[in-house]
Amino acid sequence: MKPFITELQAHQAMMDKLAECAGTIETAGALLADTLKQGGKLLLCGNGGSAADCQHIAAECVVRYEKKRRGLPAIALTTDTSILTAHSNDYDFETVFSRQIEALGNSKDCLIALSTSGRSKNIIKAALEAKAKGMTVIALTGGDGGELARHATLSVIVPATVTARIQEAHILIGHWWCGLLEDQLSDETLEETADVSRHA
Repeated sequence: MKPFITELQAHQAMMDKLAECAGTIETAGALLADTLKQGGKLLLCGNGGSAADCQHIAAECVVRYEKKRRGLPAIALTTDTSILTAHSNDYDFETVFSRQIEALGNSKDCLIALSTSGRSKNIIKAALEAKAKGMTVIALTGGDGGELARHATLSVIVPATVTARIQEAHILIGHWWCGLLEDQLSDETLEETADVSRHA
C-alpha cells in the first residue's frame, strides 16, 4: 500500500487540475438553479460509490447543506430497493434508472448522471431517456467522458483516470452546487413560489 502522504499528494494534484473545469462546474450549477426556479426537480443516478454520492447530494438538497431553508426537490434513483430489485429481476439492470425517469421525470427536470468512466450502460440509457423527455442532463464523469458525455446537455469531466480521485472531485462539486442552490434559492423566493401554488 502506498504511504498516505502519496495518496494525499495525488489528491492535491488532481484538485489543482480541477480548476480547469471551474467554468463548466459553475455553468452546470446555474442550470440546476434554473431547473428548481422553474418548478422542476433534480433526479440523480449512479452505481456503487457514485450511487452513494447521489444519495449524499439529494440529502443535502432536501434537508439542508449549510442554511436553514425549505427543502429543494431532489430524488436519488438509487435508493428504492423494491424498484431496483423488481426491475433488475423482471427486466434487466441496464434500464433500472431509465425506467424510473420514464415514470418520474418531466421536461422541467434535470438529471445528474454520475459515472466515473462515462461508460456505465444503465447511466447512458438514463441520459438517453431523460433527453427523450426533454430534460436537462448534466454528466459528472472522468477520464475522457466516455459515451455519457456525448449524451449530456453539459458534461463535467474530472481530469483524472483513477476512480477514487474522480469520486473525490465529484463530491466536492456536489457540495459546491448545494451551496450555490442555497444562495440562489432564498427563503423569500421559495415562499413566493409556495404562495402562488397555494392560491392557484
